[in-house]
Amino acid sequence: MRADRLLALLMLLQTQGRLSARRLAAELEVSERTIYRDIDALSIAGIPVYGESGPAGGFALLDSYRTSLTGLSSGEVRALFMLTIPAPLAELGISQELRAALLKVAAALPGDHREDAQQVRQRLFVDSVGWEYGEEGVPFLHIIYEAVWQDRRLLIAYQVGPLGIAIEQEVEPYGLVAKAGLWYLVYARRGDIRVIRVSALRAARPLAEPFTRPVAFDLARFWADWASQQAERRSAYAVEVRVSPRLMPQLAWHFGQRVQEQIRQAGPADAAGWVTLQLHFDSLEAARSRILDFGADIEVLAPPALRASVQDFARQILRVYGGVGGRI
Repeated sequence: MRADRLLALLMLLQTQGRLSARRLAAELEVSERTIYRDIDALSIAGIPVYGESGPAGGFALLDSYRTSLTGLSSGEVRALFMLTIPAPLAELGISQELRAALLKVAAALPGDHREDAQQVRQRLFVDSVGWEYGEEGVPFLHIIYEAVWQDRRLLIAYQVGPLGIAIEQEVEPYGLVAKAGLWYLVYARRGDIRVIRVSALRAARPLAEPFTRPVAFDLARFWADWASQQAERRSAYAVEVRVSPRLMPQLAWHFGQRVQEQIRQAGPADAAGWVTLQLHFDSLEAARSRILDFGADIEVLAPPALRASVQDFARQILRVYGGVGGRI
């Protein structure tokens, strides 16, 4: 509807400042001619929008102009106030600012929408902390957040390798990503963009020197590509296993939907109901740990190194629990 498009156009100009007709057309997925007609409609309605020509020109609103919040729907109000939920915002140290901002937004809402905002807190709560591992210590998160926001270089320190060799580097912090309750820093060093878990840092200190963020860098797109590469890398270790009829119906629950393809490709069950298929892990150690979780309901057939490692751990378990020695 044109009314929705006009409101979207107004919000774009208010939140992003001066924008060209081409940029507005791309954002709203209409032609530039339609944008010009919409700008005229806003002007006729009394909205103080003006245009400037030239390479740096475009359309903008007078600095003093602000819209009210009467255009928000009930669904949009609920979505907005869900921002109060995630724990990562508290870890960034901005929960108080967010709460204050949302209180001001609530005060500006029409009366019939204020109840929608209140009901969010009564009907939805997200606990982002895992059951097993709890929260990670991220003492430098707020320092990193400020450096990211201000485009200031960071001096970070972390340890690598089994010997814990200390590494100190000056980096350009491009952004922070929260995934499954964990924080990751996306940074650049000598033109190479990298990722490090914030909890792995032993120190972080902002430097006075600023840096110029690449205009073309898109944090969400970079993370999607990086995460996809990590998922492929984590599945590089192929394991052939036999799965018991008791475990087979639960396999997708334990290993996720990605195992469905392996289940479809598996051959028929043997006379005892066991199914042979292939699972993927990121390493021998990770495969051994998961496979041992299932006890006698899964058997490693290949690779031989993993089968031998599982056998060795089984012998150790027998010794701990007073089992009788013998071949496994």
